[in-house]
Amino acid sequence: MAATHHTDATRMLDSRGYAGPTIHNTNPLHLLETPVRDRITESYYWKEQCFALNAATLCDKASSLTYIGGTYGQQKPTPFLCLLFKLLQLLPEKEIIMLYLQQKEFKYLTALAAFYVRLTFDTTEVFKVLEPLLGDWRKLRRRTREGGWRLDYMDQFVDDLLVKDRVCATSLRKLPNRMILEDLGHLEVRVSPLGEEIEEIDQDDDEVVEVNGNEHAQIINGESNDISD
Repeated sequence: MAATHHTDATRMLDSRGYAGPTIHNTNPLHLLETPVRDRITESYYWKEQCFALNAATLCDKASSLTYIGGTYGQQKPTPFLCLLFKLLQLLPEKEIIMLYLQQKEFKYLTALAAFYVRLTFDTTEVFKVLEPLLGDWRKLRRRTREGGWRLDYMDQFVDDLLVKDRVCATSLRKLPNRMILEDLGHLEVRVSPLGEEIEEIDQDDDEVVEVNGNEHAQIINGESNDISD
């Protein structure tokens, strides 16, 4: 059965005569680079844990993830990357991906859905769907390329997806500058969730400056009175 699973993936990867659904005018599995795809399909996790997964059972499998990451050590793929590859094979409906993304119980399922959105959704949708997660400060464990561990946060991971061209051993298509999309009317101007706090800090600073200025003026006036006396 696992051999059949491997054969199905290999058949989808074969670009000769491919007539299946496409993402950004390409075979969805080709959104990952060839060496990464090869390591995924040869990995134990892919052969033993990803067999016969569908959108529902993949959700269950992703709920048990304990870290994010791409490849590590001698280019071994993480379960996180293997499940991303499986999502690209399954191509669930957007409504299902949004359910993955918006549930609050399993943070690594949210991270997986965010990664899938970045790879497959249209540019404007990527911003609209992912930017709300910039206010999500849940902690994430990341497996580093060297095989160690690093503390990460959901908002930082999503920010990486929006601004970097490579995340978790995966090259990302370049997104246009957000301001261009605003000028074209595709996006509204983004208000930072920290905006009110920054305004309060600025207001406090202005008050401190005003108080210090008044004190300084009083000192000068006092010195002037002393001199005149």
